[in-house]
Amino acid sequence: MQSFPTVLTRRDALRRRRGAPARRGCAPVLAGPRPLRCHVPAAGHAGRRAPDREPALEETPTPAVPYPPTHWIPADPANYTVSARPESYPVDFVVVHVTEETFPDARRIFQNPRAKVSAHYMVASADGYIGQFVREKDIAWHAGNWNYNTRSIGIEHEGWTDRPEYFTDALYRSSARLTAALCARYGIPRTRERILGHIEVPGATHTDPGPHWDWNRYMRLVIAGG
Repeated sequence: MQSFPTVLTRRDALRRRRGAPARRGCAPVLAGPRPLRCHVPAAGHAGRRAPDREPALEETPTPAVPYPPTHWIPADPANYTVSARPESYPVDFVVVHVTEETFPDARRIFQNPRAKVSAHYMVASADGYIGQFVREKDIAWHAGNWNYNTRSIGIEHEGWTDRPEYFTDALYRSSARLTAALCARYGIPRTRERILGHIEVPGATHTDPGPHWDWNRYMRLVIAGG
């Protein structure tokens, strides 16, 4: 894994280096940006911790899974590596993150050329809106491990690891549809061995998605196609 010196002083996960060589690239604008708004959790909504694994869940293959609606919001080219995946590197994993920021604040970080961090996608808490920040063929700097960066798709989820009210049904379902589509496209088995939390990446210093992320619920949705 290669690394950069820390150049931003920010809170928690998104301000820390995530291992990547510095190369510049560009990506076409496909859709307009998301308005600057974020989720205000509903009172009384609570999440539950689920076991990390549920062995009874088994993948049911499907020939194709459509992508959910996504919106192109390009990260700054200084925050990812241009590539030609899956020709240059296989895509073997999906890595689940939690932003520890609001959607608008995380977006600003991805678009700050000094941040040296990005993810391919980010899912909003309130309505499951999906922003795409890096094209799948390119390498987002999200995992803190260069080998895993090259071979994974990173999905951020708006919220905080200790605030389960942000893990809404809309967020789970939208993210699961996206993950199911990615698995179908790249032939990734829909299992917990290939759909990882950031904390499960070797060498990770982050703890997201945290104890309140309901993996059993999420994997059922992924296996069902969202």
